[in-house]
Amino acid sequence: MRLTLYHNPKCSTARHVLAALREAGFAPEIVEYLNTPPSAAELQRLSDKVGQGALAITRTKEALYKALGLDATGTSEAQLITAIAQHPVLLNRPIVETEAFAMVVRPSATVDQLITRLQS
Repeated sequence: MRLTLYHNPKCSTARHVLAALREAGFAPEIVEYLNTPPSAAELQRLSDKVGQGALAITRTKEALYKALGLDATGTSEAQLITAIAQHPVLLNRPIVETEAFAMVVRPSATVDQLITRLQS
């Protein structure tokens, strides 16, 4: 199974998820998205696979989120995707993507749900 982890090595949650995946026998391809930012098209694909809209893949607690006015009523999915593409620090992390689905693994306790889903 192909597994991709959108990862920030400075994030303790991302490090925990990576360790749990490896402990469960998975070897994800790691994308350090701050060094290799995903395009708007890739972000849209991730959002679609997560299935909860672009807000689910947006780091809303990042100061830049409010500074850009993304917290305003009526902010569109396209505006969020464009903002993340331009400012990858806004990507919520970690995100695990498979061929069939993607999941924002936050809080880190949800890694158990992810591993169960991967093993089924």
